[in-house]
Amino acid sequence: MDTIFLYSSLYLAFLMLLSLYRAVLGPTVLDRMIGVNAIGSKTTVLLIMIGLLYHRVDMFVDIALAYAMLNFIAVLAASRYFHKRKGLYDEEP
Repeated sequence: MDTIFLYSSLYLAFLMLLSLYRAVLGPTVLDRMIGVNAIGSKTTVLLIMIGLLYHRVDMFVDIALAYAMLNFIAVLAASRYFHKRKGLYDEEP
């Protein structure tokens, strides 16, 4: 069963690289924010899968919940900042 969790974690890490591409090279600020939010969500799942691999799910669930909360607050703060700046939907040249 550990090999299934290991390969699933590696596949999730690969999907995080695709989200990193969108976060770095997104044409708009909104695309970048969605990429960063996707990375944060996948990191939360990856933390729980690491807990399953180490057989310490109880500890890693607490860490994953704290990380998810910080990710959510950071994305809300960034979206509010860019909305106030009126730069959320502007495209770069």
